[in-house]
Amino acid sequence: MPARATDPEGVAAWAAVLRVHAAVVPSLERALAAIGLPISWYDVLLVLNAAPDRRLRMTELGEQATLSRERVSRVVTDLEGAGLVERRPNPDDRRSSYAVITPEGRRRLRAAAPTYLRAIERHFARHLTSSEIETLTAGLGRVLVVEERRTP
Repeated sequence: MPARATDPEGVAAWAAVLRVHAAVVPSLERALAAIGLPISWYDVLLVLNAAPDRRLRMTELGEQATLSRERVSRVVTDLEGAGLVERRPNPDDRRSSYAVITPEGRRRLRAAAPTYLRAIERHFARHLTSSEIETLTAGLGRVLVVEERRTP
């Protein structure tokens, strides 16, 4: 039976998610900042690198990145200035454009990945068993699927 918001366990789980996010993300930010790559840049580069043809319409990027849609646009502008992303017009819809990761963007992402993964291990994964990680992934994944369907 699913938990309800009025159940102490549901409230405690939600509070734990928020507190872990608040505690871990700054550690990941510091790890990436030490190699000169803001975490927001890493997030956008990671999403673009995994996309078909390594490009997404700006609206799609806004839906997939962990940043607000407004912030994604600013980050893409910053990444463009650094030569890590290019904006290209959408030939099928002149009102939209694509964000495309550049070869230099891919190189920077690959160079930063070990630092990012070590930070995830140090500040998050090592504190959990494999079973706990599987449970978290399944449960949070279910919430994400439902909530992403609701998002306009």
